[in-house]
Amino acid sequence: MAKPAPPRPAPRLYLATPVLDDPAPMLAVLPRLLAAADVAAVLLRLAPSDPRTLISRIKAVAGVVQTAGAALLLDGHADLVARGGADGAHLSGIAAMQEWLPQLQPSRIAGVGHLETRHDSMMAGEAGADYVLFGEPTDDGTRPSTEAIAERLNWWAELFEPPCVGTATSIDEVEAFAAAGADFVLVGEFVWEAAGTEAAALAEAEAALKRGFAMAGAAPTPAQG
Repeated sequence: MAKPAPPRPAPRLYLATPVLDDPAPMLAVLPRLLAAADVAAVLLRLAPSDPRTLISRIKAVAGVVQTAGAALLLDGHADLVARGGADGAHLSGIAAMQEWLPQLQPSRIAGVGHLETRHDSMMAGEAGADYVLFGEPTDDGTRPSTEAIAERLNWWAELFEPPCVGTATSIDEVEAFAAAGADFVLVGEFVWEAAGTEAAALAEAEAALKRGFAMAGAAPTPAQG
């Protein structure tokens, strides 16, 4: 008789920054945010600039994030990960994954998003991506419905080992994606829009994450009917 698979660990938050030109204002509030909730990693989004300036900005953010016990990933800029002292990069699409994943691993994290089809997702998993991300907007700003993203997360969580991440644009989506089986939930805009109360918004997201995980645990498995 086959042993049942071990239960998945509780999901954790993955915090995306706004697109930053000057990181100083965000750095003023980031330590408080990272103390307010259990954040596994921070995704640093940088406005275009020259490599020297970008590396300086990465180093400034890396010090704060890593001191708080979280990992720092760059949104793109895989070529600057090592020089900036980041922990890894988030790669957009299969082509970027094929170019950069072998160069980042095994010493750095390589996550992959913009996986439009299930086949693309499986290609990323088979290539050894450290996580797959579902639900981010396309270039024209559209994204799948909450239900479609939850369905994709559930499909992945039931069949594959690499962690899956759901991109949440609201507290309700945080809960829904945790219930669907996400290992991490990426949050950003709705946290930063809560100007002055970002820490409270992040703590609320963590509470929603826990509610969703509890719902998943309470749901009957197919074997239970």
